[in-house]
Amino acid sequence: MVCSTAMCPVSPVWPRKPNLCVWPRKPNLWAFWLLLLVLLLSWKSWAEKHFQSCRWLVVLNKFERVGALLSKDRFMDQEPMDTVTEVFQKLVDSPIDPREKYMGFPYYLKINFSCMGKNDEELVRKGHLMGLRPVILISYKYPVNFYRWKIENLQIQMEAAPLRSTGFCIAEVMCALNWYAPMPTKNGSVVMSVDIRSNGLGPYIPPKRFYVNINGFMKRDASGNPIFTIGYETFTLKSDHFKRSKSRPLWYTQNHSPVLILGGIEDEKTILLSDTNFQDFSLVELSIDSCWVGSYYCPILDFSATIHDAISTESTLFIRQNQLVYYFTGSYSALFDISHSSSSWVRVLASECIKKLCPVFVDGNGSEYILALTTGKNEGYIHIGTITDGRVSFKMMPESWSICDKLPGSNCSINWATYIADEKNLLLLVETLSPNLVKIFYLLNFNLETQRMDVLYVIPQFIPEVQDLDFLVLHGTETYTRTAMIPKGLFFNTFNNMLYIWGNFILQSYNRIHFIYLADFPKDSVIKYMVNSYQGDMAFVTEGEEIWYFLEGGYDVYRLVPSKGWDIYFSLQKLQHSFLFADQEFLVTLFYEDGQLYQLIYLVDPGYERLVKRVLPVAQLLLYDQNTPYAVATIGNFWTPSFTNLCPFKVMRLRDLPKKQHLARQELYHAPPPLVSESLGFHNNNTLAIYQGLVYYLLWLHSKYDKPYADPVHDPTWRWWEHKSRYKDYYFYLSSNWLAAEGVYIDMNSYQKLYNISHDHGLPEMVFLDKGTSFSFTVFLTAHEHTFKLSASSGSSYQVEKKLAVAVVVADPECLDVTVNQDVLLNRKAVLYKITIKDRKVCYDQGISGHNLKKTSLMVKVLGSSGKCFQTTYLGTRTQGHLMVPLLIGCPPGKRLAFDVTYTILHSQQLNKHYFDCVVSNAEMPCFLFRDLFQPFFLVQDMVTGDSGRFLGSYLLKVVGGGRTMDTIRDYTEEEIYRYNSPLDKTNSLIWKTKAERTTQDKKFYIMSQQSPGIEWLCLENSPCHDITPQSIFAPEFFLKLLVSNRGVDTSSYCDYQLIFILHLHGLPLSAQRSLFIVLVSSSLFVGLVVFYILFCLLWPHIVKAWVSLRWKINNIMAAESFYTYATSSAALSLQSQTVSEPSIKPPSNAGSRVDNALEKEVVA
Repeated sequence: MVCSTAMCPVSPVWPRKPNLCVWPRKPNLWAFWLLLLVLLLSWKSWAEKHFQSCRWLVVLNKFERVGALLSKDRFMDQEPMDTVTEVFQKLVDSPIDPREKYMGFPYYLKINFSCMGKNDEELVRKGHLMGLRPVILISYKYPVNFYRWKIENLQIQMEAAPLRSTGFCIAEVMCALNWYAPMPTKNGSVVMSVDIRSNGLGPYIPPKRFYVNINGFMKRDASGNPIFTIGYETFTLKSDHFKRSKSRPLWYTQNHSPVLILGGIEDEKTILLSDTNFQDFSLVELSIDSCWVGSYYCPILDFSATIHDAISTESTLFIRQNQLVYYFTGSYSALFDISHSSSSWVRVLASECIKKLCPVFVDGNGSEYILALTTGKNEGYIHIGTITDGRVSFKMMPESWSICDKLPGSNCSINWATYIADEKNLLLLVETLSPNLVKIFYLLNFNLETQRMDVLYVIPQFIPEVQDLDFLVLHGTETYTRTAMIPKGLFFNTFNNMLYIWGNFILQSYNRIHFIYLADFPKDSVIKYMVNSYQGDMAFVTEGEEIWYFLEGGYDVYRLVPSKGWDIYFSLQKLQHSFLFADQEFLVTLFYEDGQLYQLIYLVDPGYERLVKRVLPVAQLLLYDQNTPYAVATIGNFWTPSFTNLCPFKVMRLRDLPKKQHLARQELYHAPPPLVSESLGFHNNNTLAIYQGLVYYLLWLHSKYDKPYADPVHDPTWRWWEHKSRYKDYYFYLSSNWLAAEGVYIDMNSYQKLYNISHDHGLPEMVFLDKGTSFSFTVFLTAHEHTFKLSASSGSSYQVEKKLAVAVVVADPECLDVTVNQDVLLNRKAVLYKITIKDRKVCYDQGISGHNLKKTSLMVKVLGSSGKCFQTTYLGTRTQGHLMVPLLIGCPPGKRLAFDVTYTILHSQQLNKHYFDCVVSNAEMPCFLFRDLFQPFFLVQDMVTGDSGRFLGSYLLKVVGGGRTMDTIRDYTEEEIYRYNSPLDKTNSLIWKTKAERTTQDKKFYIMSQQSPGIEWLCLENSPCHDITPQSIFAPEFFLKLLVSNRGVDTSSYCDYQLIFILHLHGLPLSAQRSLFIVLVSSSLFVGLVVFYILFCLLWPHIVKAWVSLRWKINNIMAAESFYTYATSSAALSLQSQTVSEPSIKPPSNAGSRVDNALEKEVVA
C-alpha cells in the first residue's frame, strides 16, 4: 500500500536535492520502527482520551456477608438455601405465588471495576450516578454424563444491583459501593462462565469473562472455615518452587473441569490448584503417603516427592508420584450422589509400575478417560481409566496379549497414547530396538471392541531434507539429514481429524496414514508439550522454554518467544510499568482459554515476587515480528517511503450471519433486579434476597417445564404470571404511589425467556446441525489496488487474482456438503464469498437430544493470509484470514416431544361425541375413558427458538409400565412389553389394539402416525389392567406408562423423540367372572330382602298379638305382687302396736307402703 504525504502526515519525507539528505540505496529498518513508534504513541494518546484503562473485578460473597468490605468466599456450597422465605411472606399485593416455596442461593457476585491511576471508589460512585449497571451473562456448561442429565446450553442474563457497603462513612450519602447479583447454581453444571459488560452508560469498561466454578475439594472445619480435603493449603509461595522447576503441561478435560491442578514442583508433593482458571490459585500440599514400593519388576531407581503428572476431570483429580497413581473424587452433589465422593486419596493400580499418565482431552459416550502407561513386567499394556459420575474403573488393554508381542525387535516401550472415545480407538507411539540396534518408532492403532492392532505408520529414522520448502509430503523416497527423529508424543484433534506427532519435528496427517513434515520448526529444538485451542490454533513449548505457534490447516510455524516481536512487546510493556512483566521471568505453564493463549508465569522483581496469569498476544507479536517490505517513491521533489502490505486483503468481514443463538442452541433467560423506591436506587439486603428468590423460581420453572404433558402455552414462564397478569396495572399503581410492600416493584414483563437475540454478532463457538439442515454466511474481502487487473481474455471484465482466493475445508467431506459462490463488486473493489454448509444425512444414526454427537469442523482461510493479516482495534490486535468453527452433527440439544393433551381432549370430544373426566380431576393429568377411542397427538417443541408444531412423523407406541395407583406403577420386562403390545401375541395379554395396518418389519409392533385410527383399549385376561377391583363406589382406574419413539420408523430427523408419559384411564370394566359374582351376590341380597319383607308382613300381626298377651301377663304378675306386699304390711302394723312400750327391742322397718308410713308417723306423734 502506497501512502502519499497528504494521506500520511507522519511519514518522513526528504527533499530531492544533492546537498540535502538523500534516502540511501539500501536503507536500514530504523525508519520503519520510528514510524511504528510514532503511530503507537499517537494511538495511545487517542485511546487514553476516549477509553480509560479499566477492568472489571468480581468476587464471591456468601449470603450472610453481603455488603461487607474486603470479603471473598470460595465456591463450595452447592445446594439452594431457605433464606428468603421470611422476606417473601411480607410481599403482599405482589405478583408472586404465596403457595410456592422460594429459595435462595449460597452466593452473590460482588462486582466492581478499577481504572489504572484512578481512585476506584470515586470512579464507582461516578459511574453509578451516571447510570452504569453491570450486565451479567451466566453460561452453564452441560455435564459429561448425558445419560443422567439433560444436555442443554442454558444462559441467564441479569443486571447487578447497587448496594452501599456497611461500615463507617463520614458525611457522605454513599461511601464504598458495589454491585451485587445472585450467583445461581444448577443441577448438572459445575463449570460456569460469567460475562460482564456495561449497559452503555458511564465510563467504558471492556467486557470480560470470568470462570466461577464449584470447588468440590473443600469442606468446613469445626469453626466453619473452608479447608481442602486433598491436603493442606500453603500460604507461602517460594521462589524455589518455580526457579528450579521447568514449565509443565496443564492437563484437563476440555470445557468440563471445574478445578485445574498443576504439579511438577521439584521435590515437593505440592500442586497449584485453581477453580477460576488461574485467575487466583492455591498452593496445596497433598496428604498422600508417598510410600516407595520398589521391586524387581519396577525399574525406577530415583525416588522423588515431585508430582510428575496431574490431570483434572469433571469430578476427579489424578496424580502420579514416582510409579504410584492416586485419584480423589470431589464432593459434587450437583452431579451425583455424595456417597461417590472420596474422603482421602485412593491409590489405584497398586500392583503395576506406572511410568506415565496420558490425558484424554475430549470426553465421549457420557464418560471421561485417562490412560496409564506401564513398564516393567506389564510393558506393552495400557490401563484405560473410565470416570463416570465420580466412579473410577481401570481396564488393561489388550486383554489377552501384549502390544510388544506383535512387533519385531527388542526393548519395546509405549511412549505415548491417545484415545479417540467416539471411535473406541487407541493411537500408540511405540519404540523398539531393531536387531542392528537402531531405534524404530511405530504409530499403531488399537480398537477396543475388535481387539485388533494395525501399524499405521513407521516414523522415519532421520529428519528429511527440505531445501527451502515450507513443508514436505513424506512418501519414503525423499533424502534425509543425519539428525535423528526423536518422537515425544501424539496429539489428535477430534474436531478436524488432524493427527500430530511431535518431538524435534512436527508431522501432521489428515488420515493418520500419510504425513506432512513442517519445515519451519528447527530440528535442534525438542518439543516438551503442546496445547490446542480447538478453534484452529496450537502452541508448542520446547525443552528450552521456547514458545512456538501454529495455525491448523496451514504449514507455517512461528516462534513467539523469544523473537523480535516479543522483544518489542516486552519493551513497550516495561515502559508502561506493567505489573505483569518483570526482568526475570519463569514460565510455569501455557494454556488456551476461550481461544486466547495464556501464560502462567512467575515474576521476580527486587523485593516483589508473584505468580500471574497473562495473555500472550499472538497477533501482536506476529505483527511486530513482520519484516515489512518497503520501497521509495518519488512524489514531486520528495522521496517518500511506501510499505507493502503483506496481507492479500484490506478488510475482512463476515456478513449475512445466521442467528448465533439458534446455531449454538442456547436457551437464554432475562432476569433484571426488582425496582426499588429508594431515592438513589440503592438496594438493601431484603431486596437482594427477593432478587435471589425470583431468579431461583425462574430456574425452577425452567426445570419443571421439562415434563411429558405440554402446556397450553409454549413458554416456561407462562405459569408464573398465569393468574397474576390481570393485576399488572394494580401492582404498578402501588409502586408508583410508594405503597408497594418492602418498597419493591416486580415487573412481570421483564422475567422472560428470550428466543431471538439480534445484537449478538459473529459465528458461535459451536454449531449444531440436525439432519439435512444448513447454514450460510458471507465473507466480505476488500482488495488492494493491485489485486484487480484487466484481463485481456475477458475484455472489460475484471478478474481476481489467485492470491485473493478463499479455501473452505471440512473435516468430514462425506458428512458435509459445502458450496461457495463468488461475487465480485467492482465499484467497491471487493469480493463476496457466500459459503453454505449442509448436512448430507449419512453420518449419524438417530439419538436422544444431545447424545453422542458427531464431532467435525469447518475451516475457512484466505490463501496467503497466515501470520500476515491483522486487525487492530481499541480491544487489541487479532489475526484475520483464518476461521475454524467446530460442528456437532446429530440431534441438537433443546428439542423434545411432548404429549399435546389439550388437543387430544378436544379431538376426543369430536371423535367420541363426549368426554368424561375423573370425578376427582387433576389439571396436570386429565383422565380418559376406557370405552372411548384414544387418539393421541404430539408436539415437537424447540426450547431454543420457541417453535412448537405438530409431530407429523411415524412413531411406535408401547405400554412399558403400569399400576393401579401412581405409587404402584412398575416397569414391565421385555417379555411383558411384547405380550401387552404386539399384535402377534397369542397369550391373551393385549392391553390395546388399533386398526392401523402398518407394522414394523418383524410384525411385532404397530407403527402409528397422526392419520392412524384411534386406539381401542382391551385389557385382556392376562394383562395387568384386567379385572381391577374398585376401591370405592366409582369405576376402577388404572395408570399406564406409555413409551413413544420414532426411532427406526421416521427418518426425517436425527432425533429419537423418545417420550415416556403416564396415561390415567378410568371406567375400566370388570371381568365376566367378577361381574357374575357381583350379580349373584346382589341378586341373593335382593331376594333375601324381599323374602324377609314378606315374612315380616305376614308375621307382624301375630307378633303384635303375642306382644300384647305378654304385656297383659306381665301386668297381672305385677298386680299380684303388689297385693301380696299390702297384706304383709298390715300384719306387721298390728304386731307393732302391741309392743309400743318396748321401742328399743326392734326398730321400725324402712320398707312398706304409703299406708304403713302414715301409721308409723301417727305412732311417733
